[in-house]
Amino acid sequence: MDKIKVKKKTAVTPFTIFSIAMLSILTVFFIFPFYWIMTGAFKSQSDAIAVPPQWWPKAPTAENFVRLVVQNPAMRWLFNSILIAVATMLLVCLTSSLAGYVLAKKRFYGKRLLFSIFVGAMALPKQVILVPLVRLVSFFGMHDTLAAVILPLIGWPFGVFLMKQFSENIPGELLESARIDGCNEIQTFVSIAFPIVKPGFAALAIFTFINTWNDYFMQLVMLGSRKNLTISLGVATLQAELSTNYGLIMAGAAMAAVPIVTVFLIFQKYFTQGITMGAVKG
Repeated sequence: MDKIKVKKKTAVTPFTIFSIAMLSILTVFFIFPFYWIMTGAFKSQSDAIAVPPQWWPKAPTAENFVRLVVQNPAMRWLFNSILIAVATMLLVCLTSSLAGYVLAKKRFYGKRLLFSIFVGAMALPKQVILVPLVRLVSFFGMHDTLAAVILPLIGWPFGVFLMKQFSENIPGELLESARIDGCNEIQTFVSIAFPIVKPGFAALAIFTFINTWNDYFMQLVMLGSRKNLTISLGVATLQAELSTNYGLIMAGAAMAAVPIVTVFLIFQKYFTQGITMGAVKG
């Protein structure tokens, strides 16, 4: 006798309606600034400051992007931002995954103290260590170079903490089996540990990329010459003292926003896995 499948109807409660309404309002609230920047990038100066505002450009123009590229080194700024973010992401993920693995699975004297130092460092605002950091960078002759922004961010305490928590989920039996099979420490990490912590690695990569891309304060202190500026610093220099071309600034902001949004949309699955993996015990 064939089984009759009965679909359960989800009851529509007042709470469900309220939740959908609130989520819709929040969605519009967060998307509207991005929409305004993207449409403003294709407006002329007169249209950008028109009252009442134009919700959609009546005469779209790419003049702002042309001026941004021709009259300003916008492509060099964008390249600097991408280089800093990608290099920092790779170095932070490499060092943090190795450090987190060691802190989680190795026994050595002072391990708890060392991990406590990393956790305590997470509570320190960056401004506290900025002065000695600038002195160190100047001492090594790296001031006003891209390395001055990349290297101080490598030992990110949050990255070590995150990867240490993920490495706790690695079964010790697998590591012991790898050692019995003759694997050295690097082979054990690459073949056994890394596939298990890969969701955390991907989440850390996204965190690092976003954090580095938006790290305006560090870039402002470490970089000075116009050719070494990042896209966020370059857009800030477009602000004039007596007049401001809002269309030009919005074009620069659009160039700065598109890469970070693209990265998040591509890797959002790994980002979600990395956030939720630690919430469920296996």
